[in-house]
Amino acid sequence: MSRMRTRMALTEELVALVERIEPDPGPLPGIADPSENDYLTAATALLAEHRPAPLWLFAYGSLIWKPEVEHLEHVPATARGWHRRFCMQITRWRGTLEVPGLMMQLDRGGSCAGVAYRLPDTDHHDQIVRLLRREIDGSPATNVPRWIDVSTPAGPVRALTFVAAPRGPRYAGRLPLPEVARTLARAAGHWGSTAAYLYNTVAKLEEHGIRDRNLWTLQELVADEIRRLGRAVA
Repeated sequence: MSRMRTRMALTEELVALVERIEPDPGPLPGIADPSENDYLTAATALLAEHRPAPLWLFAYGSLIWKPEVEHLEHVPATARGWHRRFCMQITRWRGTLEVPGLMMQLDRGGSCAGVAYRLPDTDHHDQIVRLLRREIDGSPATNVPRWIDVSTPAGPVRALTFVAAPRGPRYAGRLPLPEVARTLARAAGHWGSTAAYLYNTVAKLEEHGIRDRNLWTLQELVADEIRRLGRAVA
């Protein structure tokens, strides 16, 4: 059996053991929710930097399994000079003040295989505003929009994506995978658990024929950690 057909160790049944919904504590002191004007201004600035024709979006995580944007087509794409990393600490969404979680970002170095979506050819400003509302984590932000070059089967395209800001207030840097696994096996917020976030991402990447080596190792570690937690409370 090929490696790409190996079953995930992290299963829906294991995720269900740690899945829960927590109250939203709101933003931390010093980190405000962006205003509508912030989104409008940021979208205008992005379009001033690059006028897309067509508008491409590079997805590498939850945008693959929950895009929430209209798109005309999607194709495999690779972003060189960037890689996936759980490097943004969160105390809401999929974490709390008491049990912070981690979210995945694009960080510098390596390469990242993902999916490029071609969005409709009208109302680019409105489409970008919708993406900013979904992705921007606060003000100041740690998850920031950026135009990057990605390669596709039809050739290179300029695409909008969201990357980690190393000076952002939530940037956690490079954490060892066992530490990340301990966090993902425990943290949850008003959007659900980080284990579910990891499971959905890896499962959807597999559907697209993408095997991220670090994420595959991480899902095995999280599965082991959830089993260990279950034995500890049994």
